[in-house]
Amino acid sequence: MEPISVFDMLKIGVGPSSSHTLGPWRAAERFVQELQEQGLLEQTSRVEVDLYGSLALTGKGHGTDVAIMLGLNGEDPVTIDPLEVKNIPFQIQSEQQIHLGGKKIIHFEPQHDIHFHYANALPFHPNGVTFTAYDNSIHSSLHQATYFSIGGGFVVKEGETSSREPVQLPCPVNHGRELLKWCGQYEGCIADIVWKNEQTWRSKEEIRRGLLQIWDVMLHCIYIGCHTEGMLPGGLNVTRRAASIYKKLIGDVNYDRIDEWIYHVKNCRPEFSRIVKWIGCFAMAVNEENANFGKVVTAPTNGAAGVIPAVLMYYYCFSGEEVGEDEIIKFLLVAGEVGSIFKKGSTISAAMGGCQAEIGVSSAMAAAALTECLGGSPAQALMAAEIAMEHHLGLTCDPVGGLVQVPCIERNSMGAVKAITAANIALDSDPAKAKVSLDDVIKTMWETAQDMHHKYKETSLGGLAVNIPIFVPEC
Repeated sequence: MEPISVFDMLKIGVGPSSSHTLGPWRAAERFVQELQEQGLLEQTSRVEVDLYGSLALTGKGHGTDVAIMLGLNGEDPVTIDPLEVKNIPFQIQSEQQIHLGGKKIIHFEPQHDIHFHYANALPFHPNGVTFTAYDNSIHSSLHQATYFSIGGGFVVKEGETSSREPVQLPCPVNHGRELLKWCGQYEGCIADIVWKNEQTWRSKEEIRRGLLQIWDVMLHCIYIGCHTEGMLPGGLNVTRRAASIYKKLIGDVNYDRIDEWIYHVKNCRPEFSRIVKWIGCFAMAVNEENANFGKVVTAPTNGAAGVIPAVLMYYYCFSGEEVGEDEIIKFLLVAGEVGSIFKKGSTISAAMGGCQAEIGVSSAMAAAALTECLGGSPAQALMAAEIAMEHHLGLTCDPVGGLVQVPCIERNSMGAVKAITAANIALDSDPAKAKVSLDDVIKTMWETAQDMHHKYKETSLGGLAVNIPIFVPEC
């Protein structure tokens, strides 16, 4: 299997969906890059986009058309100003022009040039998109390419086996049992093994700087979400709740600086019931920002972006442990590694596996990370991941109106609490007596995904998506 870095599992991007926003955005960027590499950009006068399967069915609600416009326009999801995420597509629609790759202006009408094929899916994966570039002739194309957004912002081109140079890791891991083997051989924890592997791609300084940047984005996302009121976009009229919960928890105190704010949160010493409310508030704050096209960390997906930040904030603020930069890095290393094992053995795409592939995986990642950071053994950490996923098996993806709002935002709060509970159970347990291993539950998750009806896999054709009377999906 192709090695996966922690930075593949934890990506900085823009909401609301890793599969339906970040993936198509990256696909659009790759298509423009191919035009440039083949010397076809200057000849291009028109681009058409065809969306298939799940990308078509929930594309409007997930901002797939917005992401494609931004990608074709030469914008990058990591560096773009969040305010421009809405402004640039509005400008493209108004002027009916797109700045292809930021280098050539061509005529572009989103309502005519982006086609939603609701009834058709491509065989390789439910999330398929085809780009076609034309010159002044409409009868033959200059270049055409099909890409698949396979979950978590990962994109593969049709017929492509790998988009990266092959590497050999010092401690290759495809299954939980292999990770435990390496931990035993080196007499270390999971983070130690991941640290060894990550240096295949990056220097120690780059790893440290990159992970702290990820933590910084998570932290700022929570802060913004806790301080922003109003209605979420999309027509479902969902009111943001994190800010009101936050006000009840924090009292009549305003902190303009994030360091002062987090210092106060860490030292408020709440009782158990208020800690649970804080956890829910953190998770909802992130996913309300995600639903608002804000900057988030895909962890491992955008729909599940609130679980890991919420559990990390719990560890940072309320665990009673001294938590500094080294501990935060350790947490993210373990979370990323566990996520990669799920991706290799099953899926992190809701279009392939339902919400168990998103909230379930993120909860397992957070559970393992918290367990190791609280002093648990590698076996206990993987046990925590197994427990967390075991209680998400079969969870369907049924977003109302195709929006990453109902029930997605609340599910992040539930996933975070389950992760903490799983960690506590594992820390008080003997993994040698466990009846189910992490590898067992990953295998079961994949089998469940294959058996799950397609209408429960991010299509908005089943479940809550068709039983909520206040909103009728367009498709």
